[in-house]
Amino acid sequence: MSARKIESTGPLQQVTLEARQTRLSLSPNSVIIHKNGIEFRSATPFSEWAEMTMTLQSPGDGGRVHCTGVVISCTGNKHAGYHISMVFTGLSKQAQARLTTLAYAPLLG
Repeated sequence: MSARKIESTGPLQQVTLEARQTRLSLSPNSVIIHKNGIEFRSATPFSEWAEMTMTLQSPGDGGRVHCTGVVISCTGNKHAGYHISMVFTGLSKQAQARLTTLAYAPLLG
């Protein structure tokens, strides 16, 4: 699985994740986008197999990508924070193309 860390000057402006009782707004420099998923740090743990909705926003055109994902790993503790790994589920071809553009835009520029 390939990964690309999104720098703070990169193509994402904001990442918002929502689960039943949780809503996180993440800065672009705290997110790593993979070909089929996302990783981030959180002060709160998430249950494995929990489904979440995500919105990734681009600063350039303000475009947003809405998608769902499932937590496949949550490691860490309340003192150091938690490392969350998720896989995207049910991505449309259009959403997949947009995510690829967002993830690799700094490499092309």
